[in-house]
Amino acid sequence: MTDNRSGADRMTDDHLEQLEEETHLPEAHPFSGYLRTFFRGPGRSRSLTREEAFDAFSMILRDEVEPIQLGAFLLMLRYRAETPDELAGMIEAVRKAARLELDDESLLPEKCHPMLDWPSYAAGRTRGLPWFVLSAMLLSRNGIPVLMHGYNSHLSNGVGTEVAIKALKLPIAMSADEARSDIASKGFAYLPLRHIHPKLQELLGLRPLLGLRSPVNTLLRLLNPLQARAAFLGVFHPAFLDVHRETGKLLELPRIGVIKGGGGEAERTPFKHVDLRMLDNGELSDVRWPELLPRTEKDDADSSPVTLKHFLAVWRGEVEDRAAIARIKGSAAMGAFLAGKADYIDEAESLIEDWWEKRDREIG
Repeated sequence: MTDNRSGADRMTDDHLEQLEEETHLPEAHPFSGYLRTFFRGPGRSRSLTREEAFDAFSMILRDEVEPIQLGAFLLMLRYRAETPDELAGMIEAVRKAARLELDDESLLPEKCHPMLDWPSYAAGRTRGLPWFVLSAMLLSRNGIPVLMHGYNSHLSNGVGTEVAIKALKLPIAMSADEARSDIASKGFAYLPLRHIHPKLQELLGLRPLLGLRSPVNTLLRLLNPLQARAAFLGVFHPAFLDVHRETGKLLELPRIGVIKGGGGEAERTPFKHVDLRMLDNGELSDVRWPELLPRTEKDDADSSPVTLKHFLAVWRGEVEDRAAIARIKGSAAMGAFLAGKADYIDEAESLIEDWWEKRDREIG
């Protein structure tokens, strides 16, 4: 067909095509699709599926997202609260990236398996002393191998978990394999977050910049790096109690117990009853543990020294701190119960009372 238009008209069309090429939008970033899922607006936005959360968080761990995308992703999850499916997907991404999954768990000697996983990721400004570390040490010295892992990023008036562990001369592992070796030889290991995956500690370190905790704080409590038979979790906000249990169920974790603990740690508060929210082989249940001390003693407890010297003196029996001892024994009783060493509350507390009285008071 003959084009009867003038040359000027044809030049105008050529110019328009050139303008379209010059104003063509750049190709969308691979991560942007996950953000669109979140931010499409009322009626169109939705949560990520477990598979989408796995892929998105895998990209984050590989440093394949831009800072603005990372901030948007973390803050949106924080704003509307992460779902169990999202948490499960992100946890699976961490386990794969950190190479925590073994090809054949059955080839690992039984003694390398911790009986109890005890995460420590509280980031409160005024945490105080980590009495639960002494609880875990008491268990490990009595046939309950314990893995602790964690990072305390925001302490301004207290002693962090790793500092306390160093003072007690307990082993600090440089890798998951080293932690397994420590479990086998000493019944206890502490695995710092920086030795699980450095990107995770970087993400937790964004809290001062974002002004809020992120879903990373939640997923790390459920990570169970060495696949212990049971896990003892502490949270600060009650709303997260059931989220942890539901996520654990999706991940088919055999047994977990979650409490609203002191400062967000798995530490039993002695001045009121504490509900242990449990997941046991897929079944959900609640076990109410009674208060250990009258509330009239709380003011005295709050005035106790927040020093390593006091912390160690309580273990050695050099000072009498009723509230601290109640926290230690009470938390240890919950740990023993979760580890399957006792079937009833009074049985667990009696067992721990005996272990406490007979403890070796030497450090290291």
